[in-house]
Amino acid sequence: QVQLVESGGGLVQAGGSLRLSCAASGRTFSSYAMGWFRQAQGKEREFVAAISGSGGGTNYADSVKGRFTISRDNAKKTVYLQMNSLKPEDTAVYSCAARGLRVGVFKSPYEYDYWGQGTQVTVSS
Repeated sequence: QVQLVESGGGLVQAGGSLRLSCAASGRTFSSYAMGWFRQAQGKEREFVAAISGSGGGTNYADSVKGRFTISRDNAKKTVYLQMNSLKPEDTAVYSCAARGLRVGVFKSPYEYDYWGQGTQVTVSS
């Protein structure tokens, strides 16, 4: 079992930055591929970024490529999402997810086994 707790959300002006964190429980964090997803009000959940267990592989949605960076610190059992040049359309609840595979990056929410509760990100224009 893995428990995930996100933090770092908030209100920011367009063009600003935020860094989200997702802290995990458990002893084998490096065995889990991780992902970030977001869901805006009235819309379906969408993929944002993913990272492999070792951190050597990453993948991004086209809408965030060049602005967002996913990273992880396996010693701290934490995955991060650095978000720069934020836009109002980035406003959503951001959730992290874990899949019990060390190798690979995964873009579908159905491929993940564990989810955090989410953190709200609001970008004002």
